[in-house]
Amino acid sequence: MAWIQLTLITKEDYARPLGDILMANGAQAVTYRDAKDAPIFEPPPGEIQLWALTQVTGLYPAETNMTPILNNLKKVSFLPKPLQYKTDQLEDKDWEREWMDNFKPIDFGHDLWIVPSWHEAPNPSATNILLDPGMAFGTGTHPTTSMCLQWIAEHDLSGKHVVDFGCGSGILGIAALKRGAVHCLGTDIDQQALIATRDNAVLNGVSEQFDVYLPEQAPVTQVDVVVANILAGPLQELAPAILSYLKPGGYLAMSGILARQAGAVMAAYADAIEFKPVRQQDEWCFLHGQRR
Repeated sequence: MAWIQLTLITKEDYARPLGDILMANGAQAVTYRDAKDAPIFEPPPGEIQLWALTQVTGLYPAETNMTPILNNLKKVSFLPKPLQYKTDQLEDKDWEREWMDNFKPIDFGHDLWIVPSWHEAPNPSATNILLDPGMAFGTGTHPTTSMCLQWIAEHDLSGKHVVDFGCGSGILGIAALKRGAVHCLGTDIDQQALIATRDNAVLNGVSEQFDVYLPEQAPVTQVDVVVANILAGPLQELAPAILSYLKPGGYLAMSGILARQAGAVMAAYADAIEFKPVRQQDEWCFLHGQRR
């Protein structure tokens, strides 16, 4: 069906109340975006990241009479007078099909590919990770995930035991298993991530080697490799927990870090990890090193 998109800009403190008002006035969905297009990566599960100036968008069926809705919004005390807004017509199209058509196989080098489950593998003899990315976790398209996958592709993980800390879609743990690791333990604070990881592990034939847990339920163990693609803040706060998984001589690979945050994250691990040179893609960086 076709839609009308109504967009307004407001201050951070008013974004959620405005979203509630749009829903109360018939919006079928509400989204929040930074009005200045500053980057943000994977806010904590269950939270919505808001910005100093937030763009709030409500989605309405095309036949909606917008006049009563706009009249109601003109009465909202925290919105500017006269009311500032934008409406757009969204054409009727098969959004799922369009998204599928645009999601193509991705080559991470060293014969490691991410291949959508509906797409033919460009190189059947390569290490192909099948992904059915119907969830907002990790598909390999974001620079942080891409750098982690490139690192995995470069290393021989034969016989290694791995922890995928904050596993999301399970893409990193699956890649490690397909590159020779014998077992992966995945943890995530989001139950939906654990479901996504299990489903993707089944899709890739590695479910018997990939066990997933909520952090508080994960067994105590030490492994050869820990990968953690989360955020700079949690990486610093959870450094003791992450290091507890890593045996002496083991390798740590971390991303989800803006370049300006790299120094602070490295400082949290400096006593335990001998870091290699920092890698960077766009404004994101990738940290890796070996436990002393």
